[in-house]
Amino acid sequence: MARMSSATRSEKSSQDPTQSAAPGRLAGKRAIVTGAASGIGRASALRFAQEGARVLIVDREESALTQVQKDIEAAGGCAVAIPGDAGSEDDVRSWVKRCKEEWGGLEIAFANAGVSGGYVPLGDQTTELWQEILRINLLGPFLLIKHAAKLIRKSGGGSIIATSSVAGLRARAGSSPYSASKAGLISLVQTAANELSGANVRVNAVCPGLIETGMTAPLFTYARSQGRDDRLGSLTPAQRAGTADDIAHVVVFLASDESGYINGQAIAVDGGLTSTHPFRPMNQYRSQSSAE
Repeated sequence: MARMSSATRSEKSSQDPTQSAAPGRLAGKRAIVTGAASGIGRASALRFAQEGARVLIVDREESALTQVQKDIEAAGGCAVAIPGDAGSEDDVRSWVKRCKEEWGGLEIAFANAGVSGGYVPLGDQTTELWQEILRINLLGPFLLIKHAAKLIRKSGGGSIIATSSVAGLRARAGSSPYSASKAGLISLVQTAANELSGANVRVNAVCPGLIETGMTAPLFTYARSQGRDDRLGSLTPAQRAGTADDIAHVVVFLASDESGYINGQAIAVDGGLTSTHPFRPMNQYRSQSSAE
Protein backbone atom coordinates (compact mmCIF):
# COMPACT_ATOMS: atom_id res chain seq x y z
CA MET A 1 0.00 0.00 0.00
CA ALA A 2 1.27 3.48 -0.80
CA ARG A 3 2.56 5.45 2.17
CA MET A 4 0.40 8.54 2.26
CA SER A 5 1.53 9.90 5.61
CA SER A 6 4.49 11.69 3.99
CA ALA A 7 2.38 13.53 1.43
CA THR A 8 1.95 17.23 1.86
CA ARG A 9 0.02 19.91 0.08
CA SER A 10 0.74 23.45 -1.09
CA GLU A 11 -1.96 25.72 -2.48
CA LYS A 12 -0.89 28.00 -5.33
CA SER A 13 -0.54 31.59 -4.23
CA SER A 14 -2.07 34.23 -6.47
CA GLN A 15 0.56 36.62 -5.12
CA ASP A 16 3.54 34.57 -6.31
CA PRO A 17 5.52 36.72 -8.79
CA THR A 18 6.56 33.67 -10.79
CA GLN A 19 2.97 33.10 -11.88
CA SER A 20 1.61 34.67 -15.05
CA ALA A 21 -1.51 36.80 -14.81
CA ALA A 22 -3.02 34.77 -17.64
CA PRO A 23 -4.44 31.34 -16.73
CA GLY A 24 -2.38 28.33 -17.80
CA ARG A 25 -3.42 25.78 -20.39
CA LEU A 26 -4.26 23.32 -17.59
CA ALA A 27 -5.73 25.82 -15.13
CA GLY A 28 -8.13 24.16 -12.69
CA LYS A 29 -7.26 20.63 -13.81
CA ARG A 30 -6.14 17.81 -11.54
CA ALA A 31 -3.49 15.30 -12.59
CA ILE A 32 -1.63 12.13 -11.64
CA VAL A 33 1.91 11.55 -12.93
CA THR A 34 3.68 8.23 -12.32
CA GLY A 35 7.44 7.89 -12.55
CA ALA A 36 7.61 11.55 -11.58
CA ALA A 37 10.92 11.56 -9.70
CA SER A 38 13.14 12.01 -12.75
CA GLY A 39 13.37 12.32 -16.52
CA ILE A 40 10.19 12.65 -18.55
CA GLY A 41 7.92 12.27 -15.50
CA ARG A 42 9.66 15.05 -13.60
CA ALA A 43 9.70 17.40 -16.58
CA SER A 44 6.02 16.75 -17.26
CA ALA A 45 4.96 17.20 -13.63
CA LEU A 46 6.76 20.54 -13.49
CA ARG A 47 5.13 21.63 -16.73
CA PHE A 48 1.67 20.51 -15.56
CA ALA A 49 2.04 22.63 -12.43
CA GLN A 50 3.42 25.56 -14.41
CA GLU A 51 0.33 25.41 -16.63
CA GLY A 52 -1.98 25.55 -13.60
CA ALA A 53 -2.73 21.92 -12.75
CA ARG A 54 -2.67 20.42 -9.28
CA VAL A 55 -0.44 17.37 -9.51
CA LEU A 56 -0.27 14.12 -7.57
CA ILE A 57 3.24 12.81 -8.23
CA VAL A 58 4.22 9.18 -7.74
CA ASP A 59 7.47 7.22 -7.81
CA ARG A 60 9.34 4.50 -5.95
CA GLU A 61 12.27 6.88 -5.37
CA GLU A 62 10.95 8.74 -2.34
CA SER A 63 13.78 11.23 -1.78
CA ALA A 64 13.90 12.33 -5.42
CA LEU A 65 10.10 12.55 -5.48
CA THR A 66 10.13 14.83 -2.45
CA GLN A 67 12.55 17.14 -4.26
CA VAL A 68 10.22 17.37 -7.26
CA GLN A 69 7.40 18.34 -4.91
CA LYS A 70 9.60 21.06 -3.40
CA ASP A 71 10.50 22.35 -6.85
CA ILE A 72 6.83 22.59 -7.82
CA GLU A 73 5.90 24.33 -4.59
CA ALA A 74 8.85 26.75 -4.87
CA ALA A 75 7.47 27.88 -8.22
CA GLY A 76 4.04 28.48 -6.69
CA GLY A 77 2.44 25.23 -7.85
CA CYS A 78 0.44 22.61 -5.99
CA ALA A 79 1.70 19.04 -5.57
CA VAL A 80 1.06 15.96 -3.46
CA ALA A 81 3.85 13.36 -3.37
CA ILE A 82 3.10 9.70 -2.70
CA PRO A 83 5.74 6.96 -2.93
CA GLY A 84 4.31 3.86 -4.57
CA ASP A 85 4.48 1.07 -7.13
CA ALA A 86 2.89 1.66 -10.54
CA GLY A 87 2.38 -2.09 -10.94
CA SER A 88 0.39 -2.48 -7.70
CA GLU A 89 -3.38 -2.23 -8.08
CA ASP A 90 -3.79 -1.29 -4.42
CA ASP A 91 -1.38 1.60 -4.87
CA VAL A 92 -2.97 2.83 -8.09
CA ARG A 93 -6.44 2.64 -6.59
CA SER A 94 -5.24 4.66 -3.58
CA TRP A 95 -3.80 7.43 -5.81
CA VAL A 96 -7.08 7.92 -7.62
CA LYS A 97 -8.94 7.88 -4.31
CA ARG A 98 -6.53 10.49 -2.93
CA CYS A 99 -7.24 12.82 -5.88
CA LYS A 100 -10.95 12.54 -5.20
CA GLU A 101 -10.48 13.23 -1.48
CA GLU A 102 -7.91 15.99 -1.94
CA TRP A 103 -9.29 17.87 -4.93
CA GLY A 104 -12.70 16.39 -5.67
CA GLY A 105 -11.89 14.90 -9.06
CA LEU A 106 -9.39 14.17 -11.82
CA GLU A 107 -8.94 15.25 -15.44
CA ILE A 108 -5.43 14.04 -16.38
CA ALA A 109 -3.52 10.81 -15.81
CA PHE A 110 0.00 10.32 -17.15
CA ALA A 111 1.16 6.68 -16.99
CA ASN A 112 4.86 7.34 -17.37
CA ALA A 113 6.54 4.90 -14.96
CA GLY A 114 8.69 2.36 -16.75
CA VAL A 115 11.79 0.19 -16.53
CA SER A 116 14.19 -0.95 -19.24
CA GLY A 117 15.52 -4.12 -17.64
CA GLY A 118 18.93 -3.39 -19.12
CA TYR A 119 20.42 -5.34 -21.99
CA VAL A 120 20.26 -9.11 -21.61
CA PRO A 121 20.84 -11.40 -24.65
CA LEU A 122 17.69 -13.18 -25.79
CA GLY A 123 19.00 -16.59 -24.79
CA ASP A 124 19.75 -15.39 -21.27
CA GLN A 125 16.44 -13.64 -20.58
CA THR A 126 14.42 -15.14 -17.75
CA THR A 127 10.72 -15.43 -17.14
CA GLU A 128 11.18 -13.25 -14.06
CA LEU A 129 12.78 -10.47 -16.14
CA TRP A 130 9.88 -10.50 -18.60
CA GLN A 131 7.28 -10.57 -15.84
CA GLU A 132 8.74 -7.57 -14.02
CA ILE A 133 9.10 -5.44 -17.17
CA LEU A 134 5.57 -6.28 -18.28
CA ARG A 135 4.26 -5.65 -14.75
CA ILE A 136 5.57 -2.08 -14.66
CA ASN A 137 5.47 -1.11 -18.35
CA LEU A 138 2.17 -2.68 -19.42
CA LEU A 139 0.16 -3.75 -16.38
CA GLY A 140 0.92 -0.42 -14.69
CA PRO A 141 -0.62 1.74 -17.44
CA PHE A 142 -3.60 -0.64 -17.63
CA LEU A 143 -4.24 -0.17 -13.92
CA LEU A 144 -4.04 3.61 -14.14
CA ILE A 145 -6.36 3.67 -17.16
CA LYS A 146 -8.78 1.30 -15.41
CA HIS A 147 -9.09 3.33 -12.21
CA ALA A 148 -8.44 6.87 -13.43
CA ALA A 149 -10.91 6.68 -16.33
CA LYS A 150 -13.82 6.23 -13.91
CA LEU A 151 -13.02 9.39 -11.95
CA ILE A 152 -12.10 11.37 -15.06
CA ARG A 153 -15.48 10.53 -16.56
CA LYS A 154 -17.28 11.61 -13.37
CA SER A 155 -15.23 14.83 -13.39
CA GLY A 156 -16.55 15.78 -16.83
CA GLY A 157 -13.89 14.19 -19.03
CA GLY A 158 -10.22 14.52 -19.71
CA SER A 159 -7.08 12.88 -20.99
CA ILE A 160 -4.95 9.82 -20.24
CA ILE A 161 -1.44 9.69 -21.66
CA ALA A 162 1.02 6.79 -21.53
CA THR A 163 4.74 6.71 -22.27
CA SER A 164 5.49 4.10 -24.91
CA SER A 165 8.66 4.22 -27.06
CA VAL A 166 9.93 4.03 -30.60
CA ALA A 167 10.94 0.54 -29.42
CA GLY A 168 7.22 -0.27 -29.61
CA LEU A 169 7.17 0.83 -33.25
CA ARG A 170 10.45 -0.52 -34.65
CA ALA A 171 13.03 -3.16 -33.78
CA ARG A 172 16.55 -2.49 -32.46
CA ALA A 173 15.52 0.33 -30.15
CA GLY A 174 15.41 -1.81 -27.01
CA SER A 175 15.55 -5.34 -25.63
CA SER A 176 12.89 -7.94 -26.46
CA PRO A 177 10.86 -7.64 -23.22
CA TYR A 178 11.09 -3.84 -23.20
CA SER A 179 10.08 -3.56 -26.86
CA ALA A 180 7.23 -6.04 -26.42
CA SER A 181 5.93 -4.11 -23.40
CA LYS A 182 5.94 -0.83 -25.33
CA ALA A 183 4.29 -2.37 -28.40
CA GLY A 184 1.63 -3.85 -26.14
CA LEU A 185 1.14 -0.44 -24.56
CA ILE A 186 0.37 1.09 -27.94
CA SER A 187 -2.28 -1.58 -28.50
CA LEU A 188 -3.66 -0.95 -25.02
CA VAL A 189 -3.97 2.78 -25.74
CA GLN A 190 -5.81 2.12 -28.99
CA THR A 191 -8.23 -0.42 -27.53
CA ALA A 192 -8.84 1.62 -24.37
CA ALA A 193 -9.67 4.70 -26.44
CA ASN A 194 -12.33 2.68 -28.23
CA GLU A 195 -13.67 0.99 -25.11
CA LEU A 196 -14.11 4.43 -23.56
CA SER A 197 -15.98 5.71 -26.59
CA GLY A 198 -18.60 8.24 -25.51
CA ALA A 199 -17.07 8.69 -22.04
CA ASN A 200 -15.22 11.90 -22.99
CA VAL A 201 -11.96 10.27 -21.89
CA ARG A 202 -9.19 10.34 -24.47
CA VAL A 203 -6.26 7.90 -24.35
CA ASN A 204 -3.02 8.51 -26.26
CA ALA A 205 0.63 7.52 -26.11
CA VAL A 206 3.89 9.33 -26.70
CA CYS A 207 6.74 7.35 -28.23
CA PRO A 208 10.06 8.95 -27.28
CA GLY A 209 13.16 8.31 -29.35
CA LEU A 210 16.67 8.72 -27.95
CA ILE A 211 16.05 10.96 -24.93
CA GLU A 212 18.61 11.82 -22.27
CA THR A 213 17.14 10.56 -18.99
CA GLY A 214 18.30 8.45 -16.08
CA MET A 215 17.37 5.33 -18.05
CA THR A 216 19.65 6.24 -20.96
CA ALA A 217 22.39 7.91 -18.87
CA PRO A 218 24.95 5.08 -19.34
CA LEU A 219 24.77 5.47 -23.13
CA PHE A 220 25.28 9.22 -22.98
CA THR A 221 28.06 8.92 -20.40
CA TYR A 222 29.92 6.37 -22.50
CA ALA A 223 29.61 8.38 -25.72
CA ARG A 224 30.94 11.51 -24.02
CA SER A 225 33.80 9.64 -22.38
CA GLN A 226 34.85 8.48 -25.85
CA GLY A 227 34.51 11.93 -27.37
CA ARG A 228 31.62 10.73 -29.53
CA ASP A 229 28.97 13.26 -28.57
CA ASP A 230 28.36 13.81 -32.29
CA ARG A 231 27.03 10.26 -32.60
CA LEU A 232 24.16 10.87 -30.17
CA GLY A 233 21.04 11.28 -32.28
CA SER A 234 23.06 11.27 -35.50
CA LEU A 235 20.61 8.86 -37.18
CA THR A 236 17.75 11.35 -36.86
CA PRO A 237 16.94 14.14 -39.33
CA ALA A 238 17.07 16.46 -36.30
CA GLN A 239 20.72 15.45 -35.84
CA ARG A 240 20.50 15.49 -32.06
CA ALA A 241 19.26 13.48 -29.12
CA GLY A 242 16.11 14.63 -27.36
CA THR A 243 15.52 16.02 -23.89
CA ALA A 244 12.87 15.29 -21.27
CA ASP A 245 11.39 18.72 -21.99
CA ASP A 246 10.93 17.76 -25.67
CA ILE A 247 8.56 15.02 -24.51
CA ALA A 248 6.94 17.09 -21.75
CA HIS A 249 5.82 19.72 -24.26
CA VAL A 250 3.90 17.07 -26.21
CA VAL A 251 2.48 15.51 -23.03
CA VAL A 252 1.12 18.89 -21.91
CA PHE A 253 -0.49 19.36 -25.32
CA LEU A 254 -2.14 15.92 -25.11
CA ALA A 255 -3.34 16.71 -21.58
CA SER A 256 -4.86 20.03 -22.64
CA ASP A 257 -8.15 20.76 -24.37
CA GLU A 258 -6.14 21.81 -27.45
CA SER A 259 -5.79 18.13 -28.36
CA GLY A 260 -9.49 17.40 -27.91
CA TYR A 261 -9.81 15.58 -31.26
CA ILE A 262 -6.71 13.39 -30.82
CA ASN A 263 -7.57 9.96 -29.47
CA GLY A 264 -6.13 6.45 -29.67
CA GLN A 265 -2.86 7.64 -31.17
CA ALA A 266 0.82 6.77 -30.62
CA ILE A 267 2.78 9.92 -31.38
CA ALA A 268 6.49 9.51 -32.08
CA VAL A 269 8.62 12.29 -30.60
CA ASP A 270 11.95 11.16 -31.95
CA GLY A 271 13.53 13.82 -34.14
CA GLY A 272 12.30 11.93 -37.20
CA LEU A 273 14.03 8.63 -36.39
CA THR A 274 11.06 6.42 -37.27
CA SER A 275 10.25 8.34 -40.45
CA THR A 276 12.75 6.22 -42.39
CA HIS A 277 15.08 3.24 -42.16
CA PRO A 278 18.17 4.02 -40.06
CA PHE A 279 21.25 4.73 -42.15
CA ARG A 280 24.38 6.83 -42.04
CA PRO A 281 23.55 9.87 -44.21
CA MET A 282 26.22 11.04 -46.60
CA ASN A 283 27.11 14.72 -46.48
CA GLN A 284 25.28 16.09 -49.52
CA TYR A 285 27.86 18.78 -50.16
CA ARG A 286 30.74 16.33 -50.04
CA SER A 287 28.84 14.07 -52.42
CA GLN A 288 28.29 16.90 -54.89
CA SER A 289 31.92 17.96 -54.67
CA SER A 290 33.12 14.45 -55.45
CA ALA A 291 30.81 14.24 -58.47
CA GLU A 292 32.20 17.48 -59.84
